[in-house]
Amino acid sequence: MKIICTLFITIIFSAAALATQPSIYGENGVVVAHDLEACEAGIEILKKGGNAVDAAVAVSYALAVTHPQAGNIGGGGFMLIHMADGQKVAIDYREMAPGQAHRDMFLDDSGKVVPQLSVRGGLAVGVPGTVAGLQLALDKHGSMERKKVMKPAIKLAQKGFTIPYDLAYSFGWLNKAAEGFDETRRIFCRDGEIYMPGETFKQPDLAKTLKLIQKKGNAGFYTGPVAEAMVKSSSKYGGKISSQDLMNYTAKIRKPVIGNYRGLEVISMPPPSSGGIALISMLNMMEPMVFDSVGWHSAQHIQMIAEVEKRAYADRSVWLGDSDYFDVPQDKLLSKEYATLRMADYDSLTITPSDSIYPLNDKDLAGIELIGQESEETTHFSVVDKWGNAVSVTTTLNWSFGSYVTVDGFGFLLNNEMDDFSSKPGEPNSFGLIGNEANAIEPKKRMLSSMTPTILAQDGKVVLIVGAPGGSTIITTVLQVIHNMVDFGMPVHDAVNVPRFHHQWRPDVIHYGPGSISPDTMVLLEAMGYELVPRYGYGEVNAISRDKIFGGWVGAPDLKTASHGAAY
Repeated sequence: MKIICTLFITIIFSAAALATQPSIYGENGVVVAHDLEACEAGIEILKKGGNAVDAAVAVSYALAVTHPQAGNIGGGGFMLIHMADGQKVAIDYREMAPGQAHRDMFLDDSGKVVPQLSVRGGLAVGVPGTVAGLQLALDKHGSMERKKVMKPAIKLAQKGFTIPYDLAYSFGWLNKAAEGFDETRRIFCRDGEIYMPGETFKQPDLAKTLKLIQKKGNAGFYTGPVAEAMVKSSSKYGGKISSQDLMNYTAKIRKPVIGNYRGLEVISMPPPSSGGIALISMLNMMEPMVFDSVGWHSAQHIQMIAEVEKRAYADRSVWLGDSDYFDVPQDKLLSKEYATLRMADYDSLTITPSDSIYPLNDKDLAGIELIGQESEETTHFSVVDKWGNAVSVTTTLNWSFGSYVTVDGFGFLLNNEMDDFSSKPGEPNSFGLIGNEANAIEPKKRMLSSMTPTILAQDGKVVLIVGAPGGSTIITTVLQVIHNMVDFGMPVHDAVNVPRFHHQWRPDVIHYGPGSISPDTMVLLEAMGYELVPRYGYGEVNAISRDKIFGGWVGAPDLKTASHGAAY
């Protein structure tokens, strides 16, 4: 299909003359992340001669200090690396189920899911992976010692940083939500004396932990006093993590999933992330579509994308999980032939009800009703260096402030990632996502994720680094940023900051952000049979694209949130 010619692609990834002025430009390196302190930590490392991987490790540890809602050492995540020499690497440091975990651990005697058990307290905690993952990245692809890349984070924890409004607001919310979690309220809520915006927040306990990691690496976290305190603090609130679970944790190097969309190589995260496969599957379904005469966010446009999204999410519900435990049909899902088959019943003039879209033709799923609201407690950042090495990282505690369990004396929160398993296969988790047998709870298994760190390349060179938080909306958010750039010619700054919408198969509704669908378009969509539901919060996209006019890089933080960027 002749929609995008080479010239058009070139224009897309440039700062187009009529586009909004990009906020960040750098010739030697760019970092885009949730807060400025973390961005500056990464730039500091780049200026000292470190590469993008070194900077990414520095940014991640800094976020553990400045963004405790999601930045973490008590959680996990995924790192996607594209080295300038063409190496493509996915590092999986997703949390794991404890050895004592079992399939029915969140069910009562009658077989029903116990509300809140998988999201609050020690039983919700998976074995943390961040520290091991960052060390693996540094060992394999970094160029600096751990001692140097951790210095900015330790300084932030010791000397403190100015609390921005959004963090002060979150601390105030946590003061009420974390009742009964005394250590959490002591550190982050000052025992009820709420922090005000503009105050300085120091974390001596966290600084102590970071120094132990700086000195001993994984041994400073997964064994010794920190590990003992993790086991004790988790157990205090009903957790099952053991010292053996911590010693046995390993981060893994995996092969990225790779697709092609209109001549651009799409590189993304493989299982246990569902993001990469779902993203490439959707792009494959979209490739035969013609967008030349389609108005952006017109009724026709939204119908086209919504129908693609619901099919991919239907497949996600039963086909995706930890590939070490479940035989994921990855090649089939990534094939363009399968995309053609998946869209065989698509009609551009009508809606396909979700009840008639069957993953694996499993009609037993048709009657399931989903509940739950999406959260925004993941964080994503992107890094590029002067050599063209690029890193895309998404990391999380799951809910805001995770399980609310803070490790006594060491100043960091533990995740509540066990909720990302299927507590009962065929029933939704707290984000309204169904998981079937592929994502059932098993000891040492990694829970399914929607995180979608992604890199696009052309002729072997990186042209876009992108990702987002937002639970189930992560995948569609990344999809729409790519789609905005490739099919509608938007520069990265606009592609990131225009409104978005989302369909995840179940519930059978289109969620839309403020300003994303005009009133006239709503009437047309409703006449077609779509149910429209407003939604606030569609991730915090932090992206970087290559600038082909001036030769450097353009950073695009999501201005709808508190996102920032830095460059040099």
